[in-house]
Amino acid sequence: MKLSKVERREPMESPAAMTTFLRKTFESLTPQEVRTPGPGGGFSPVEQVWHLADLEREGFALRIWRLQTEANPRLADFDGTKLARERNHRSLSLAAGLGSFEAARQTNIDALQALPPEAWVRSGTQNGVGTISLCDMPAFMHQHDLAHIAEIQEWNRFTGRAADE
Repeated sequence: MKLSKVERREPMESPAAMTTFLRKTFESLTPQEVRTPGPGGGFSPVEQVWHLADLEREGFALRIWRLQTEANPRLADFDGTKLARERNHRSLSLAAGLGSFEAARQTNIDALQALPPEAWVRSGTQNGVGTISLCDMPAFMHQHDLAHIAEIQEWNRFTGRAADE
């Protein structure tokens, strides 16, 4: 697979936009709103950002590194809901979570952008998914972002903040 620099950069634009969305959406929340769960007990805003930060560091970053350095690695699934409970994300700082997510996301984007063209086809097997390659990572990041954007928009409607979107 021969990708030009532009072709390698384009898939990173959407994942990079997630940090802007989170800041814009959560910047005016009160301390109480930050910890207000979503419909059906879904993630509160602070849980959203810490979940995203955990996944960037312990999910995507680990997969990117292992796909680069190992031959056909077997990659574990990531149970973000379990980690959110175990780490009591609701009690943490929203600002620190945003910063952690932004730093980890940028590290992952930088790592992907630094890949030589021939590395993009390196692959492994992810539990519950099947064969994945480095070239799939930006799409996985984007798909995960879209799911959380939808959850956050639902949270906004649920809490009456939809007009602020």
